[in-house]
Amino acid sequence: MSELTQYAILLGLTLGTVGLVLSIYALARAIGKSRAEPAKDVPATAGTLARDPVWVRYHAKYYGYALLFLAFDMEMAFMYPWAVVYREEGLVALLDMGVFLAILFLGLLYGWSQGALRRQ
Repeated sequence: MSELTQYAILLGLTLGTVGLVLSIYALARAIGKSRAEPAKDVPATAGTLARDPVWVRYHAKYYGYALLFLAFDMEMAFMYPWAVVYREEGLVALLDMGVFLAILFLGLLYGWSQGALRRQ
């Protein structure tokens, strides 16, 4: 298959997808009824209207949880590709991952020392 044929197929699939989405949207607008309700555009919590404003500040204690989550999330994001190339790279990849995990472990120890893992 030539490049031009592949691009034509891609364009056809894109146009077909956009056409399907627009036709489903138009069908839903034609069939469904739209009712104007006063509380329709107000943020809701579990089916009831929220008393507090939407833009509230979070307590500073949650930032420690967020940083620990990001540390372990990054660990997993780098572990999967590393596992794929480990056989090709050998000992160098093992040492690199060891250094990476040691740095993350130091971050975990710091969070632990600051009380981020304490139940509150």
